[in-house]
Amino acid sequence: MENKLSSSFNSGGGIYIHIPFCKQACHYCDFHFSTSMGKKEEMLLAIQKELELRKLEFEGEIVETIYFGGGTPSVLRTNEIQSLINTVYKNFNVVNNPEITLEANPDDLSEENIITLSKSPINRLSIGVQSFFEEDLKLMNRAHSAAEADETLKIATQYFNNISIDLIYGMPNMTNERWVANIDKALSFKIPHISSYALTVEPKTALASFIKKGLIKPLDDALAQEHFDILLQKMKANSFVAYETSNFGKEGFFSKNNTAYWLGKKYIGVGPSAHSYDGIRRGWNVNNNPKYIKAILSNELPMETETLSKTDVYNEYVMTGLRTIWGVSLERIEDEFGIRFYDYLLQQAKNHIESELLKVENKTLLTTKKGKFLADGIASDLFMINLS
Repeated sequence: MENKLSSSFNSGGGIYIHIPFCKQACHYCDFHFSTSMGKKEEMLLAIQKELELRKLEFEGEIVETIYFGGGTPSVLRTNEIQSLINTVYKNFNVVNNPEITLEANPDDLSEENIITLSKSPINRLSIGVQSFFEEDLKLMNRAHSAAEADETLKIATQYFNNISIDLIYGMPNMTNERWVANIDKALSFKIPHISSYALTVEPKTALASFIKKGLIKPLDDALAQEHFDILLQKMKANSFVAYETSNFGKEGFFSKNNTAYWLGKKYIGVGPSAHSYDGIRRGWNVNNNPKYIKAILSNELPMETETLSKTDVYNEYVMTGLRTIWGVSLERIEDEFGIRFYDYLLQQAKNHIESELLKVENKTLLTTKKGKFLADGIASDLFMINLS
C-alpha cells in the first residue's frame, strides 16, 4: 500500500475534509458516516494528523479551497472546525481569501451557531434542505423539519451572502406542482446557488429495502425527467447558470471546490473514505472509523491508490466534461490522447448528435438541453474500453 499520492501535478487545488458523523441516517444515503459520536475527539485528532502527514503532497502549490463534507460537518462545534482550518494553514500554502465551505443541516444552524460561524473563516454554507415539505422530509428521514429549514434560511441569509442549498426531486408522490413550489420557496430566499439531485436508490440503503418490501413506490424515471426539465426552465428564468448537470449558480457564485473537481484539478481528501486525486493517481482512505484512527495515529496512511491509464483519464474527462458548460474540448482530446481517441469519440458521438442529445460548438462537444438529464448515460457510450 502506497503512503501518498504523487506531487508532480502542479496547478493548485483543494482540500476536502470528511467529517464522518451524523445525528441519524437518511433513508437514501450511502455515504460513510456513524451516528455514534463516541470517538469524535480521536477522529478530529486523526484528521489533523493526516493533514500533517500529507503536507508534502502540496509542496510548492497553493490551496484554493477547503471543503468540509460528510457526514454532517455542522455537528462539530465552531472551535473544532476552526482547529482543523488552523491545521490546514499551518501545513499548507493557502491562497488569500480561499473558498471555505461547510456542509450543514438546518437543525444544527441555530441563530447563535450561524452568528458564530459568520465570524469564523467559513465563508460559504451548503445547507442540506432537500425539501420544504414535511412529507418529503419524513420519507427521507431527515433530522430537520420544514419549519426549521425556513427559519434557518431566513437567518443565514442575514449573515452569509454565499449560500447553496440542496434540493431533491423525483421522489415518490412528488407532483410537478409540489416540485415547482419547492423551487419557488428556495428562490424566495435570494440565495445565489442551488444544487439539485434526482433521488436515487443505492444498494443496502433503507430506501432500497422499503421499495423492495413495497412500503414505498418505485422511483419513476419519467417523473424525474419532468422535474429536471422544470428545474432547468425555472433556473434559467431566474438568471441561474446551469454550469453542471446538478448545480446552478448566479455569476460569481459557482462552487470553486466543485468546479476544480470537474476541471481535473488536484485535491487531497482527508478523513475516513475521503478520495484524493493528483492528475496521475487516485486514492481513497479506508471507510472504517476505528481502522482509520488506529492507522493515522500510528503515522500510517490507510489509503489505497490506483494509477490511471490514458483510457481512464479520457473516460473521466468525458464523464465530467459532458456534465458541465465547458464540455469536452476536441482539441484537447486530439492533443492529449491522440487521433485514435479523437476519431473514436466522434464516431461514438455521431448517433447522439443526430438525435440532438449532443452538439459540437467551437470545437467542443456539449450536451444539448434535451441531453442534459441523460449526460451520464451518454458519456458511458463514449467511453473507450480496453485501450491504454
